[in-house]
Amino acid sequence: MEIKRNGARPQSKGSKDYFTGNVNLEPLIEAPDPARVRAASVTFEAGARTTWHTHPLGQTLIVVAGVGWAQTEGGPVEEIRPGDVVWFAPGEKHWHGASAGSAMTHIAIQEALNGKAVDWLEPVSDAQYRR
Repeated sequence: MEIKRNGARPQSKGSKDYFTGNVNLEPLIEAPDPARVRAASVTFEAGARTTWHTHPLGQTLIVVAGVGWAQTEGGPVEEIRPGDVVWFAPGEKHWHGASAGSAMTHIAIQEALNGKAVDWLEPVSDAQYRR
């Protein structure tokens, strides 16, 4: 058994290569091989968001605070709120983040395939981000 106490897990700022705006990442699960699950608590300040990206085995988001937006390529920007659970299928191009007027925190859960859990793509433009 391993217990990672609240406040003892390292937090980091989201890289400008993968996020627009201020984002805080707190790892929750980094399961060792042969397990593949990865999870993090991700807090986006208002207006902050991911770049477009995909996950080889899909991704689940559990919104825990604030108001956010999420979009799959070619689809509408959807509002997400606390208690909402969002599933992105393997390979589905998407982005997610806070709404323009509110911060948002979600738990992001994904599995790694051959050690890789995400493929980062191009930034979400301001025009794409606006609802």
